[in-house]
Amino acid sequence: MQNLSYAHGPSNTPLIGETIGENFRKSVEKFGNREALISIEQAYRATYKELWEQTTALAKGLMASGIRRGDRVGIWAPNRFEWVLVQYATARIGAIMVNINPSYKPTGLKFALEQSKVDLLISASHSRQINFVEMLDAIRPTCEYPKQTIIIEKDWNALLSAGAEISDEKLATREESLQFDDSINIQYTSGTTGYPKGATLSHHNILNDGYFCGVRMHYTEKEKVCIPVPLYHCFGMVLGSIGCISHGACIVLTGETFHPDTVMKTIQEEKCTALFGVPTMYISMLDHYNFNKYDFSSLRTGIMGGSLCPTNVMRQVIDKMNMTQITICFGMTETSPMVTQSMVSDSLEKRVNTVGVIHDHLEVKIVDPQGNILPKGAAGEVCVRGYAVMMGYWDNPTATSDMIDKNKWLHTGDIGEMDEEGYIKITGRIKDTIIRRGENISPREIEEFLIAHKAISDVYVIGVPSVKYGEEVMAWVKKRDESLTKEELILFCRDQIAPYKIPKYWKFVEEFPMTVSGKVRKVEMREIAIKELAFNGKSN
Repeated sequence: MQNLSYAHGPSNTPLIGETIGENFRKSVEKFGNREALISIEQAYRATYKELWEQTTALAKGLMASGIRRGDRVGIWAPNRFEWVLVQYATARIGAIMVNINPSYKPTGLKFALEQSKVDLLISASHSRQINFVEMLDAIRPTCEYPKQTIIIEKDWNALLSAGAEISDEKLATREESLQFDDSINIQYTSGTTGYPKGATLSHHNILNDGYFCGVRMHYTEKEKVCIPVPLYHCFGMVLGSIGCISHGACIVLTGETFHPDTVMKTIQEEKCTALFGVPTMYISMLDHYNFNKYDFSSLRTGIMGGSLCPTNVMRQVIDKMNMTQITICFGMTETSPMVTQSMVSDSLEKRVNTVGVIHDHLEVKIVDPQGNILPKGAAGEVCVRGYAVMMGYWDNPTATSDMIDKNKWLHTGDIGEMDEEGYIKITGRIKDTIIRRGENISPREIEEFLIAHKAISDVYVIGVPSVKYGEEVMAWVKKRDESLTKEELILFCRDQIAPYKIPKYWKFVEEFPMTVSGKVRKVEMREIAIKELAFNGKSN
């Protein structure tokens, strides 16, 4: 297998064979007086001992509300300390927490509630001018779920008080009945086509994925991890929250939404040692007019996920933000989410051109369309096998079997290459490839070229329909210099990349359509482009 694109993650550290509650209890016993959770916007702080006591009260409140092992408890809220309490309280009583996207509109909300059959929903009253209560009221006449609703701002204290009737012994009996292979979480994928699918994850899936993410970053109990990414997504909930709790580290939430100034101020005042974000978040901080007034000397490590980072941005993050041990990762909700991650000692080249190497205890291979493992250096679909692979899509066996083959390999849909050292480079999605006049074009290749232009802050490339050529290339560009023109960019491309790769269409934007987890929604970009360019199927 030496010359084939296959690797496994050997490890001297065993997998954790515990439930999330058991692991949490051990951290409380070791680090009881250390800070566990801080929510800056809410002026909330809790030690491990206090966080345990608060999740105990909430767990009892849920049991008093009739929640049994395996029942679904939805959480529909932005980043707040209550979100984290719900995460650990549901895990301790064996309820399956359903992550509801805070940006859902009525159709998406109704689908998630009905598809997972939510028994009890814990919801914020509002967020970012979105009125959650009004939306719930609007769908109630045609939606029988949730069976119960708790509005945090109105019903939280009553829920906690109701738990007084549940004894410590009754809670302990429930906890002792749980198994680490129990399903514990449903996370709906972004749903780029059709309705989302509910990736169902177990204690074993997410506890180990968060833990080994921390291992690769050399976590100790002294870490304070700044988490501006959404808890709703695996990035925040697993790599962030569980990654911290399993190592005795401190979770630092900056606010309900990402604001670069708030994040930078938090890093300085809390002396955070790690920072999580997608490339656009780091770019927003580096470009912020207040950037130079903040002290980043406490930072050491962190994660940049969602997409590959441009070289100039990574260099600035390392040099100007002191993140000398920042890591790049790759994964998806269906893999809990981490699959590969760079090492803290990796070169700049490895951190910008690859997504690292396979994680401990996991396997990866790169295959051709027939499923044959390709030689190293050849591009094919990335497949993953091991503890991190989801239990399946909730109540959707057909979609599950389409994703996971008979040999338990999960097919990611991502195109990648493996080098001689086992590092993997992601070059695109199977469905992202632009086919123009029979030529396969990688959007990532063009993006990497264009981002080198000093007047470009960020850029994404998509394919749009063409009657003549099948597809044409289109670039969405966020400017750093407002004087930048389309003509200047065309001239920049000329004689540097193949003519058929030079975008025919250019769109200058302030922001890109994003999922709540910070991934650019290229499907939505394509839909917008088709409308704006008025494609009518007759010419172009």
